[in-house]
Amino acid sequence: EVTARLDASQRVQVLSAIAPDAADLQAAATAQPGAVWSDLVNLSAVSHHQPLHWRLLDGAHCCFDGSQRHWRIRLIPLGPDTHNPVGFELLLIADEPLITVPSDEGDQAGSEDSAPTRLIGTALTPVLRQPIARIIANAETIRARLAGPLRDEYSEYAGTIASAGQHLAAMLDDLADLEVVETPGFATAREPVDLADAATRAAGILGVRAQNRDIVIELAGTRGEAVATAEFRRVLQILINLIGNAIAYSPVGSTVRITAGPAGEGCVGVTVADEGPGVTPDQAERIFDKFERLGRDSDGGKDKGSGLGLFISRRLAEAMDGSLTVESAAGGGALFRLELPAQ
Repeated sequence: EVTARLDASQRVQVLSAIAPDAADLQAAATAQPGAVWSDLVNLSAVSHHQPLHWRLLDGAHCCFDGSQRHWRIRLIPLGPDTHNPVGFELLLIADEPLITVPSDEGDQAGSEDSAPTRLIGTALTPVLRQPIARIIANAETIRARLAGPLRDEYSEYAGTIASAGQHLAAMLDDLADLEVVETPGFATAREPVDLADAATRAAGILGVRAQNRDIVIELAGTRGEAVATAEFRRVLQILINLIGNAIAYSPVGSTVRITAGPAGEGCVGVTVADEGPGVTPDQAERIFDKFERLGRDSDGGKDKGSGLGLFISRRLAEAMDGSLTVESAAGGGALFRLELPAQ
């Protein structure tokens, strides 16, 4: 229900809270960029002075303002060397689910076709998220051999289980976001967003994934030259989706190029260009449709999404009075262009 990507010093790069009672925690993380995550919570039964080694925190409990629940901490080291991780994935897993009952007005909002999505997003997601998070955390513990020596094949089995769990968790995130963007009257916050900074953060979050495929991420753009009026969290969400797709569908050893700068009149933007198969004009028309994967369900690849990421990203861009488009990049590949109102 609460996930975060941390750097090697346990400083928050991005924190996402789906649970309603974790909204204050997310707001605190947004207001204090680069804060050590443990400074944002109250640790239970931990008397050590800060900063703490991650192994002392993994498995401990915490609480935070706005929530009456207790949360178990899981810190998953990132990178090939668990003794010197390049970062961490933080999971806060509530001891008990928080079930909210939709209001009659909320039940009546929207079309009948969206009823199954609302059921999953509102009722089932909070209940499913907790056991899936536990599966991921325990599988990662086994994969990383944190509990002791393990034969290589069993570590690989655990890695497969963790990957499957992460896929399910990502689908839950997409379904929850789908419900949000399809809610009548959905609106985003308005704040200054430095697109070069947002692109740098998104690239940093996905750095390990790119390294695993020997993909280089090139960033172009100077901080302060492309400042949009938008919601930082949503811009980061869009960029993570675009860059993540570029990494997933580009050849091993290729380059993903990200450029932030002025765009059309009164706009600033970010482009994400890859060296993958590119898109045809017909695919460019369909790629932002709901559940559209352009036939990738049968491609045999391991990076399979729900087909909702680009649909949600375009909805978010439009909610911020911007646009999200795609075209074939010069020399091959696809080029996605996010444009937002300049500050």
